[in-house]
Amino acid sequence: MNDFEKRIKNAVGTELFSERVDTLQVNVGFLCNNRCKHCHLEAGPERRELMDWNTMQLVITAARDIRPKLVDITGGAPEMNPNLKRFVKAMSAEGFRVQIRTNLTILIEPRMKSMIDFFKQNRVKLVASLPCYLRKEVDAVRGDGVFNRSIEALKRLNKAGYGRVLELQLDLVFNPEGDFLPAEQSALEQEYREILFREYGIDFNSLITIANMPVGRFNEMLRQKGHFQRYDWLLRKAFNKETIDGLMCRSQINVGWDGKVYDCDFNLGLGLTVDDSVPQHIRDCDPKQYSRRRIVTESHCFGCTAGQGSSCGGALVR
Repeated sequence: MNDFEKRIKNAVGTELFSERVDTLQVNVGFLCNNRCKHCHLEAGPERRELMDWNTMQLVITAARDIRPKLVDITGGAPEMNPNLKRFVKAMSAEGFRVQIRTNLTILIEPRMKSMIDFFKQNRVKLVASLPCYLRKEVDAVRGDGVFNRSIEALKRLNKAGYGRVLELQLDLVFNPEGDFLPAEQSALEQEYREILFREYGIDFNSLITIANMPVGRFNEMLRQKGHFQRYDWLLRKAFNKETIDGLMCRSQINVGWDGKVYDCDFNLGLGLTVDDSVPQHIRDCDPKQYSRRRIVTESHCFGCTAGQGSSCGGALVR
């Protein structure tokens, strides 16, 4: 039993188990047009891991059995998977609500000029990464020029109706640029809303705050700066038992680009597949077992229980 499991057991009297599978999260590959300093998957232009169509078909079959409320597609930059449109169409045809996690900048590349219209036609919900509303902070984390390209992408999305039309939802994602916890989500959302509209005329639906996990490039950065122990201590000290009920691993599974199954995308980054007692590959999907599985944890999980909590859907305590 690791330190996180001990903390959970002390708080609620038992180890951490899932309760259901409302969200089927699918990572379609690590290929990305950006190379962000905080990326837990170390995604970038040099990566070649991409989910093929055969694996996508296995995921579609599994979705029919699981019947999730949401199919959450992520990457890398999901748009760079050549089978993405086919996959989205197939999931939509099955009646599933589909969500794409986009880095925004990919949407203004010439080869992606049809992507916004495709998302609109298929009523895809978009969750867009914008780590800050200030150019300096965004470019420091994601690369020179990323902020301006992100703003241009948001303007195009607004023009298409995203963030302004009811059925075209556009949420933004905040990540701290350093080794500290996100600010309170609702207050930060108001700042984003006021500044982005005043400076650029941009609208969006909601802001999601996600803590940086000590995984992948962010972990490397912490260690290079000698800040790992300090950040690990911060996460442990900020443990909040009120976040436990809402932890995302308790209501989702994550499918990696090769079909292996994980509790979350952070565990994917560490290669920690689901517990050995349940199917390890989506071809062997068993909804009942996934809904009552023991969650695989390590010390990075303190990031999800720190302060107001963190998940792919934002803060857990509001």
